[in-house]
Amino acid sequence: MTSYTVAELLTQEPTLQPIEIKGWVRTFRANRFVALNDGSTLKNIQCVVDFENTDEALLKRITTGAAAHIKGELVESQGKGQKVEITVTEIEILGDSDSETYPIQPKKHSFEFLRDNAHLRTRTNTFSAIMRLRSSLSFAIHKYFNENGFYYMHTPIITGSDAEGAGEMFRVTNLDDKNPPLNDQGDVDYKEDFFGRETNLTVSGQLEAETYAMSLGKVYTFGPTFRAENSNTSRHLAEFWMIEPEVAFMDLDGNMDLAEDFMKSVLGHVLKNNMEDLEFLEKRLLDEEKTKPQAQRSSMSLIEKLRFVVDNNFKRVSYTEAIDILRNSKPNKKKKFNYVIEEWGADLQSEHERYLVEKHFKCPVILFDYPANIKAFYMRLNDDGKTVRAMDILFPGIGEIVGGAQREERLEVLKEKMNALDIDEKELWWYLDLRKYGTAVHSGFGLGFERLVMFATGMTNIRDVIPFPRTPQNAEF
Repeated sequence: MTSYTVAELLTQEPTLQPIEIKGWVRTFRANRFVALNDGSTLKNIQCVVDFENTDEALLKRITTGAAAHIKGELVESQGKGQKVEITVTEIEILGDSDSETYPIQPKKHSFEFLRDNAHLRTRTNTFSAIMRLRSSLSFAIHKYFNENGFYYMHTPIITGSDAEGAGEMFRVTNLDDKNPPLNDQGDVDYKEDFFGRETNLTVSGQLEAETYAMSLGKVYTFGPTFRAENSNTSRHLAEFWMIEPEVAFMDLDGNMDLAEDFMKSVLGHVLKNNMEDLEFLEKRLLDEEKTKPQAQRSSMSLIEKLRFVVDNNFKRVSYTEAIDILRNSKPNKKKKFNYVIEEWGADLQSEHERYLVEKHFKCPVILFDYPANIKAFYMRLNDDGKTVRAMDILFPGIGEIVGGAQREERLEVLKEKMNALDIDEKELWWYLDLRKYGTAVHSGFGLGFERLVMFATGMTNIRDVIPFPRTPQNAEF
């Protein structure tokens, strides 16, 4: 007897050969029809029980949420919606589910309720679709880099450096929290700590990835990162995943080429392999849009947005040119922007980025050569002394999705920038060593994985695209 997944069975022709399947009961109606799902597809397979010849005690155990092992024959379906169903010859309940207390009932649940039941929410169609897409995107990322000669490296999760200069990091310590050792100045003496120094959870693997790029050529890291920012917005998590490639001997133009090709490849993968889930999520979004005022509705459907990225060349525009466009735009002149652009040097907001993509250029946009004072210390200073070789990729619906730069490879320039920002050279001695021994032009970018999943699924809250969200006052599960 051959064991199948639901996805496999739904592509089979009716057969008299005995088959078996395991999954969870979605519904059981008329004491006869079991809708079984095993997570391999959105669709359930109907299993028809001969209730007249089945023990009544067993029938009572066929409840929503119960795990079942079903044996039978795959036959032509008598009902609508699918071409095959299972005529059950044997059913075994592997795990009972109390129908009175099981949280995921066959009805509409709010996302807030499902976040409180994150351990069970993937038994709903929406979250099973999201997590299959998340898995597919993750595979596509590794596949892309593997096929393009990159080496995968694991950067430290525990670190003594703050790559971004953000300062909002989670401390890692095993000192006694009630009676920590103190130094002569009365401060906590981290020399007595496990690592002999103050350490934190990483905010980025970029700096460490640069070290490997400067010996292996092309590397990437794809791992967890952490921010101790006390924010409860729909776009912030305390724990999230970052994709960060770094490439030696590549300038900003090469970096933009790589990022564009990478994004098209990854999103093209899910358009090719996950259409069932995309179509379901698109329909969910369209139904949601109908409840909004016309002015707040998206101009593109989910799949249209993905094709908008995959099928269009990305327009490359300098920050300076973008500021001129925005300053002279109707929304800016009529003060329709929440943040009116008045002068060069302003940090662009999502509304500005979306205007450039959706209204002005009508294609994805890469902005480059940003003001130095709004970007990180490690970005290469241009000859004008005012701008750096930074680049951001802007997408419809969300604005910035990728941020990257050509790195500052000149030792003295990097030291000057660090000193101006009071970054201790002793803390990053190893990073400076890359500029002392065989320095070369090199570049890279960062992509927040959950931002990518949000874009690919159309979800508007980042807590709904990661299995177990970590946010302020929430570390459940």
